[in-house]
Order: sequence, then structure tokens, then C-alpha cells
Amino acid sequence: MADGDELLDYEDEEQQIEPAISNGTVDKKDVRGNYVSIHSSGFRDFLLKPEILRAIIDCGFEHPSEVQHECIPQAVLGMDILCQAKSGMGKTAVFVLATLQQLDVTDDKVYVLVMCHTRELAFQISKEYERFSKYMSNVRIGVFFGGLPISHDEEQLKSSCPHVVVGTPGRILALVRSGKLNLKSLKHFILDECDKMLEQLDMRRDVQEIFRSTAQTKQVMMFSATLSKEIRPVCKKFMHDPMEVYVDDETKLTLHGLQQHYEKVRESEKNKKLFELLDVLEFNQVVIFVKSIQRCVALAQLLNDHNFPSSAMHRGMTQDERLKTYQEFKDFNKRIMVSTNLFGRGMDIERVNIVFNYDMPDDTDTYLHRVARAGRFGTKGLAITFISDENDSKILNDVQKRFDVNIKPLPDEIDLSSYMAHVGRNSVADLSTTMPPILLVDVS
Repeated sequence: MADGDELLDYEDEEQQIEPAISNGTVDKKDVRGNYVSIHSSGFRDFLLKPEILRAIIDCGFEHPSEVQHECIPQAVLGMDILCQAKSGMGKTAVFVLATLQQLDVTDDKVYVLVMCHTRELAFQISKEYERFSKYMSNVRIGVFFGGLPISHDEEQLKSSCPHVVVGTPGRILALVRSGKLNLKSLKHFILDECDKMLEQLDMRRDVQEIFRSTAQTKQVMMFSATLSKEIRPVCKKFMHDPMEVYVDDETKLTLHGLQQHYEKVRESEKNKKLFELLDVLEFNQVVIFVKSIQRCVALAQLLNDHNFPSSAMHRGMTQDERLKTYQEFKDFNKRIMVSTNLFGRGMDIERVNIVFNYDMPDDTDTYLHRVARAGRFGTKGLAITFISDENDSKILNDVQKRFDVNIKPLPDEIDLSSYMAHVGRNSVADLSTTMPPILLVDVS
């Protein structure tokens, strides 16, 4: 473990691990993640604190998704939770609402620890805690990750100890080892994207060491959209008699409102085709995934040169640059982001309705997480994958077979209504009224 600012960064965007899928069966409930079928219930039915309900109403949320309906009642009772549900269906809100509901702030101690595998996801989760605890004025939130001076984290822990800590394992472990972060009073231990964190042995060792530094009795919750049968026993070693929610039929992991297509194109013609599609498609925001930092930087620059204002997101950037880029995109100040796999898991940008796989990912898990950046929480979206060689075709076939989805060639014309809709959640709120008009750029 490096000291100070040279902490290990676990994003490892170039090497994705594809978990094997066995033929074993688990007799557990499956979750489809479709909020439409449970409009009969509301967040008020969970008997949450008035301060939390007020914040939920401010966000415009009214009806819980199926995974929220399934898990929140048990989670607020303190039960351990191991949950798999499709991307974009509000898993984060399950543990945020459940821990805030149980939080009884009496001392300057850390009661909740949430860990995830990237800094941007940690930042995003901390913002979710902030907005749902906006009327709980006595609750303090802290977010700690590498790339920024560790002395700032140590000072915050000393002067104003947060009750909820969100972070990445490298920085959290460094703070624990130095004695600056005391987890002996911890009541809730949460891993988001838990398969990504526990499949990699180096990160699993760090998580285990952090786990051993916490209070013996605590609630443990873990969440991911991809949770193979092989990794589930590893997760359960951290838990006591957990409630288990799985999607054992992987065909149910695909998003209902997401249109998926592929386009066969030579490597040398990818840029031309991308510009053509950006010119004719209507979009709120777009994420374009590439396979390396170098391609990310080059493509973002090329897009800007052709009057498509774009941002680049990759692990070669400084942490300040990464957070600034994330916030700029989140705030709708940029419409196009080019990214490595760094942006492929967990990132929740409500207005993204088109995803491009400019480079085909290395495995089916990564494909699922990438395309799920569009079509989140029941909204419509479009995913377009460029196929340039036999290996790309093989992975596309694997995706179709595993998730039982028919990914068709990109048609000459796509019905706008199939991928463009008002931006909304499981709510009566409509964010479309706050969005600037769609502008199509002519690069001919």
C-alpha cells in the first residue's frame, strides 16, 4: 500500500473480469426492477422519518421501484441484504434511505460506511446522502478517495467527524491504518458494485481488513446488477443470514425501454460514422465508450474540433479534473462525454439517452453496465455498438445469448419516440421543463 497521495487506484479500466455462470440453482426471489407494476404503493408506506419523506418529495419521487419495494422494508429493520437488480432501478436509494432511517446521531462517530470501486461513484453516492438528509441538519456526510491530499481527510475526521463516510477502499484503508478513521462504533457496512470489489483479490483483501476494523455487530448490505453465482458465497461470508434478492434469469437484466443496435464498420471509418449519427440523432446527452485513455483523449478532441462540444473522462486525469468533468456533465453543461470503463458502472446521469460502444467491451458484464447508462429507471434510451472485427462479433453474440436479447443492425431511420422521451423517474416530476432545447450540429 502506498503512502499519502499515492494510493492504489482500483478502477482497472483495461482489465475486466467476467464471472463464470454455473448451472446451479438458487431458490430465491427474482426482481424485475420495473416500477410500473407497483404504483399502488408509495414511499409513505415505508413509515420513514418525516424529514426523509420531505426530501423524497422534494426530489419528485412518489412510487418506489420494485427493488426498493422489495428491500427497503427489510433494510430499515436492520436485516443484512445481498441484492442484485438491473441497473438504473434505484439500488442506491435502498441503502441511503435505510441507513438514514436508522441513524440516531448521538456522538461524533462514524455510524455508516459505504465503499465502491471508483472515486466518481463515491462522490455521486455522497451527493445522494446529502440530498436525502437535507432536512436532517445534525447528520454529517464525508467522502474520502485517492487523488486528493489525505491531510484534508484527516483534518475533517478530526475537526468534524462525519456520521456517514463514503469512499474507495484504498483511501479508507489508509485512514484506518493511520488511526484517523475509527470504525469501532460502525452500525452499517455497505458495498456498492460489490462484485467488482470482491472479485479482484487485492481489493478484496483491503475490504476484508477494513471490515475487521469495524464493530462486530452491524448491518451489512451489498448491491450490484451483475452478481454471479460464484461471487455470492464470497459476499455472504461478510453477512449473517441475509435477505437475498437475485435475478437468476439473466434475460431480465436488460432494460425494458432500451433500444439496442449494432453497426458493422471498419476501424478506419468509425469516426465518420459517429459524426453522421450524432448529426441525425436527437439526444439529451450521450456517453461514448472507448477502450483506452489514448483513444478517449483523441476522440474527445476530434469531436470538439468538429463542433461537437465534448468532455473526456479517464483515470489519467487528476482527481480535480475528474470531479469537475463529472459535475459539468451532471449539470448538463456538456452534452457529450467520451469515457473509458471508468464511467461504465453505477454512474447515474438522468438525461443520458444514447450510449455508443465506439469500441466493443471485453466481456458481457461490461456491455450490460455500459448500455445501462441510458434508459435508466424506466425511461427510453438507445445503445449503438460498433462492430469492426470477429472478436467484436463474438462478444455481441455472447451478449445476445446470455441476456436473450435480439440486437439488430442499425436501421437507416430510427423512430424518435423509441429512444427519446421526457426525462423522468418513478415520479410526477418532469425535468424536461428545465432543459435547453435540443440543437443539432451540422458538420457537413
